Amino acid sequence: MDVRVELVEESEDQKGERQGATGPRPLVAQAIGVVLAVGQLTAEQGWEVLREVSQQTKIKQHHVAELIVEWARTGKLCTDIRKDLEQQLAQCARPPQAGA
Repeated sequence: MDVRVELVEESEDQKGERQGATGPRPLVAQAIGVVLAVGQLTAEQGWEVLREVSQQTKIKQHHVAELIVEWARTGKLCTDIRKDLEQQLAQCARPPQAGA
């Protein structure tokens, strides 16, 4: 195998490892942390809120996570995400229905 090809393959492997450590997963975890703090939820509820906001807005989950983390930093969140986030948080805050 050509040395250049080996170096390129090694470089791609290293890039993948770095992205795994700093890619979407830690960002999603940060966003869930923000949701937990704001809504005083469990980790499971926080994950569900993030998933539901993503589905309702039809925005990829990692992008919703980016927006929520940015909101925690700047205080700014686009209206459609804010509306769905507030709805999801309100649903989590309601006591479970009897017989449901």
